[in-house]
Amino acid sequence: MRYLILIPIYNDRVSLKLLIENINREIKDLNHDISLVVINDASSQQIVDNYPNVENINSIEIVNMKENRGHTRCIASGLKYIFEKKEFDYVIPMDGDGEDRPEEIKNFINVSENSEGKSIVGERVKRSESLFFKICYLFHKFLTLSFTGQSIKFGNFTCLSKLTVEKMIKEKATWNSFSGSLKKTEKELLTVPSIRGPRYYGPSQMSFFKLLKHSLAIISVFRKTVLVRSALFIIFYILLIKSYASVITSFPLVLLLIMIYSISSLALRENIEEFNNSLTNIHDIDKIK
Repeated sequence: MRYLILIPIYNDRVSLKLLIENINREIKDLNHDISLVVINDASSQQIVDNYPNVENINSIEIVNMKENRGHTRCIASGLKYIFEKKEFDYVIPMDGDGEDRPEEIKNFINVSENSEGKSIVGERVKRSESLFFKICYLFHKFLTLSFTGQSIKFGNFTCLSKLTVEKMIKEKATWNSFSGSLKKTEKELLTVPSIRGPRYYGPSQMSFFKLLKHSLAIISVFRKTVLVRSALFIIFYILLIKSYASVITSFPLVLLLIMIYSISSLALRENIEEFNNSLTNIHDIDKIK
């Protein structure tokens, strides 16, 4: 089968080179056509490099974008580019910094061989970040489950069938949240265990505030459910505290209203017209192999 590995990158040339070398090593025994499409999100650094030892990779392209539009939209543009320009059976999006481990690619491919066209997600079973970040991530999962009813334990590192890619490029939520959109468009997903690896170079780029925005972006995909659950919570909470109303007891309601406002603002990022026209942001394409 034909697999395309989709790698969004921004100013991380050294990590990208090491990642491609590691991918080449890990796929050497896989009897499939495996190619790479790198989406360069308007990096200020030079991204193109020499890759002398990539004999196991069928082809490598670096798609250079004119304007930086962020990680999620970089992946969304890559999915659209691949669907419209390439022949493939599955797409494997993965980060370019080493946190998505190349040694797990073969797990996706092995499962996909008997998946009957279903898509596969890498369910996080272990993370490499600090204890504080791990606690924040658990809170993110709890918040998402509480307000949407959806258990989302995966990120970008997935293996998407062609049918799933087609669904996702027609879904405006993909322009705002990859994992939220995937969960919305596909009700039945296969899973493989996935360990979040350490970055090849430098500290993690995922700060507390980026994680919070990521969490709220996922929640915004299911905003109708959120509004219903929030309304029920507000009614129940007001009845519970009506005899003890104070500034302190009202604080949870204030936080909830702030959250509703935030997800409503993030939902405005779901712009299907921008998504449909995203390939006009391509500056040029470097064919490395």
